[in-house]
Amino acid sequence: MGRLVPAVTRALDILELFLEGDGTLSAPDITRKLRLPRTTVHELITTLAARSYLVPAPGRPGYYRLGVRTYQLGSRYAEQLDLAAEGQQVAREVAETCDETVHVAILEDLDVIYIAKVDSIHAVRMVSAAGRRLPAHCTAVGKMLLAALPADELELRIEEAGELDAMTHHSITDPEALRAALAVVRERGIAIEHRESNPDVNCVAAPVRDGTGRVVAALSISVPVIRWSEERETELAELAAKGASDLSVRLGHRGGHR
Repeated sequence: MGRLVPAVTRALDILELFLEGDGTLSAPDITRKLRLPRTTVHELITTLAARSYLVPAPGRPGYYRLGVRTYQLGSRYAEQLDLAAEGQQVAREVAETCDETVHVAILEDLDVIYIAKVDSIHAVRMVSAAGRRLPAHCTAVGKMLLAALPADELELRIEEAGELDAMTHHSITDPEALRAALAVVRERGIAIEHRESNPDVNCVAAPVRDGTGRVVAALSISVPVIRWSEERETELAELAAKGASDLSVRLGHRGGHR
């Protein structure tokens, strides 16, 4: 494995500083933040500006902002992203940590579609498959995705759905009860499902965001009730949030997880 090139590392350190604050910095700001010699900073800024990675900030003499070249690189990266493939990789990492079944799902109308899945290593586990479609209101991933919808869009989907079908005796079938449950999900930032889609399984789910901050998927951990407890719920909620945050970062999101 080759060695790191100091000049390249410093140039990248400078570019990454522009991800903070209002996205504008002066040479003295960069010198202070990175504790580099002023001459080195000026040489690096001159080089980055010559290649359109930095440009002068309009109306702020001596300040710079990211240039069009960084946008072009980011756009190319976004074009190459595959939510299912990225989700499968993160789901595998989460499953290896908790030894339980992990899903990534997206919302379509009032259904969820599983686009990635990694099975638990335990003999007793949830049986499902990528590509499977389930009523969103019966699942943790679905409630997470419904809770992220704008209020008017959520109401339209509920009205168009009409009757909410039950998958188990614990499923929510009343629209008003669903609205109340989704309010709790928004408050917690985590969705919990207690035997609502499968009488023997509980689930916890967290939101996955893209580069714009929009919720585009949800990641869940499914556990047979025989391995569930309040302590386990807390542990898995944090793990699901961390996994969803990791997947969000892969999709270009810069925020942390709750």
